[in-house]
Amino acid sequence: MKKLIKEFFNQPTLTVAKELLGARIHFNGKTGVITETEAYGGAAEPDEGSHAHKGKTPRNAIMFDHPGLVYVYLIYGMYHCMNFIAEDHGIPAAVLIRGVIGDDGVHYNGPGKLTRYFGITKDQNGVDLFTDNKFFVEQTEIEYDYETTPRIGLKQGVDKHWRFLAKV
Repeated sequence: MKKLIKEFFNQPTLTVAKELLGARIHFNGKTGVITETEAYGGAAEPDEGSHAHKGKTPRNAIMFDHPGLVYVYLIYGMYHCMNFIAEDHGIPAAVLIRGVIGDDGVHYNGPGKLTRYFGITKDQNGVDLFTDNKFFVEQTEIEYDYETTPRIGLKQGVDKHWRFLAKV
């Protein structure tokens, strides 16, 4: 098993989002191979779709922290979304994990479905993927062809094709 290291996450957000396809998440005794991601923020260009586009707030402060942290937030008052922080400290950037194939063979194709599968809640906000032995991401030999599309559910930043969807 080869855990992803800080240098992996300390790359441009779009690179991290693409290269996470095929990586395996380990949490709560379960695993899932990443099949869909979306990139948010980063140094490349302004991103109105990012939680951090208007600056640092208590909700998004973790996006300005070091790469490899987990950013979990609640949407619609009922669904948790899980992101991994990318790029360098001080640059607000995150990759939303939108889909995984679980170790049970089910394709959890939505951020709320996959967080329910893993049992991820806001309690995992701020977990460091490098120091936590129960929550980490592993490099695999799995390589997917993928397509890029606009991100889902946004009103701003819809022009960016920063969603990466594995052809599984």
